[in-house]
Amino acid sequence: MSDARFEDGDEQPLRLIAQDGEGLAVIATLLQDAVFPITEMSLVRQKRRFALMLNRFRWEYREAAEKTGRQFERVQSLLVFEDVLAVRSQHIDRTATDTILSLLDISFLPGEDGTGLVTLVLAGGGAIGLQVEALDVTLRDVTRPYLAPSGKVPEHGA
Repeated sequence: MSDARFEDGDEQPLRLIAQDGEGLAVIATLLQDAVFPITEMSLVRQKRRFALMLNRFRWEYREAAEKTGRQFERVQSLLVFEDVLAVRSQHIDRTATDTILSLLDISFLPGEDGTGLVTLVLAGGGAIGLQVEALDVTLRDVTRPYLAPSGKVPEHGA
């Protein structure tokens, strides 16, 4: 028996679970520069679940694409946070239903007894804060990859 290798996952959809800050950092890295319509985020209060349907850049295949001349790809992914007690947002106009948001980072500030604050940092100064009873996050690709409309790797100005 041997450890899984990165190459073993070639062309397979991602399905990741994070239950601590270290696991969330992996998911955050894979979701950097993901974009989503403001209408594709929802809170189901009865289930204490917050979900986003994102179009993420496939960072895990960037190097292979550059080496082979393959075009860059995106894929639709579902990001789900369980055990959500409260959701707050900053600098987001929820009434502007045609707005496309861009995710830059996700962080976790632990509190007492496993609780904490998850912050989704958005381009343009926006943020979404999730007060959680426990960190329980799932990222799952739900479509086949498609060519990135820009054809480029996302970049950030200095």
